[in-house]
Amino acid sequence: MDTTGKTITCRAAIAWKEKSPLTIEEVQVEPPKAGEVRIKMGSSGICGSDDHVLTGDLSMKFPLIPGHEGAGIVESVGDGVSSVKPGDKVLTLIIPQCRECDACLHSQGNFCDKQDVLPCSGVMLDGTSRFSCRGQKVYHSFRTSTFTEYTVVPEISVVKIDAAAPMDKVCLFSCCVPTGYGAAVNSAKVTPGSTCVVFGLGGIGSAIVMGCKASGASRIIGVDINEQKFPRARALGVTDCLNPNKLKKPVHEVVMEMTGVGAEFAFEAIGKIETMVSAWNSCNISYGVCLILGVAPEDTQLPLEATKIISGKTMKGVCLGDYKPRDCIPQLVTDYLQDKINIDPLVTHQLPFNQLQKALELYHTGKAVRCVLLF
Repeated sequence: MDTTGKTITCRAAIAWKEKSPLTIEEVQVEPPKAGEVRIKMGSSGICGSDDHVLTGDLSMKFPLIPGHEGAGIVESVGDGVSSVKPGDKVLTLIIPQCRECDACLHSQGNFCDKQDVLPCSGVMLDGTSRFSCRGQKVYHSFRTSTFTEYTVVPEISVVKIDAAAPMDKVCLFSCCVPTGYGAAVNSAKVTPGSTCVVFGLGGIGSAIVMGCKASGASRIIGVDINEQKFPRARALGVTDCLNPNKLKKPVHEVVMEMTGVGAEFAFEAIGKIETMVSAWNSCNISYGVCLILGVAPEDTQLPLEATKIISGKTMKGVCLGDYKPRDCIPQLVTDYLQDKINIDPLVTHQLPFNQLQKALELYHTGKAVRCVLLF
């Protein structure tokens, strides 16, 4: 049945309020308006940023449909859409690329000015939503909302990928892989023989480890309070595992003792102020580079010892591996298909959408690197 121009009724996960459990509901998804794309979802990863939304660490409007790490097939497009067409296999993008603003036009910029994900308004570019449930408007999350059988996103937040890409894994290129792997190989440009320390060994942290190993790092120190993650982390390339809760000294002091001079590269993939400071303090004082990937709660401040800032080490915030998403992410997918990147170890669990609660439990207990929901 042709659904073009019609409202679609389907299943979606809704968070009715902050810190409330998700429930799978029947929702109405409106047709895309001008400059928008409606997508039949094939898969969605569960990312820590989704959890930050649900717990209130990131401010958004409720009720909402969470999710941003998605892959699917274009069902229909609104007026003026030219980069994708019905039938195309696509990824949703947590950071759009309008190709018109200062960030998009600058050679080094990728944090598009035409998005407001921090905080996110929960609406489309025209200020309204495309979802409703029980006669009530339901808001978007990161303008993507991938925990649903159908979603509507702006054209600037979607990118066409190779039709051969496997739907059950490729959704990780929407966020996890460019964010983590890209932070190591593209943002930091980790050097052969270097020492790296990675704070947080979840999905993003695991992708960072893979990027550090691929770049030739000789030592990769993994830091996490959940020791269940350590065997997987070692299999991916971590050489030393540290649990801060079992150390007699602050973790950065232990890293300094282990390395003698501090790490060349430190990555923070948790989103906590204390781990950001620890990552900074783990760096070599003269030439270390600290990369912050985790999203801290809103209105928090990062306290750094001012006298050590002039020593030469640097701190850099990283979003999506500094890639311009619509330009670069399709090539990453192609690299995967050509066996230049192997993301398969990151997908530790795959579950049907109706087992969302089990998938969330796997995430919260740290038993999954990435759990992928299949539609």
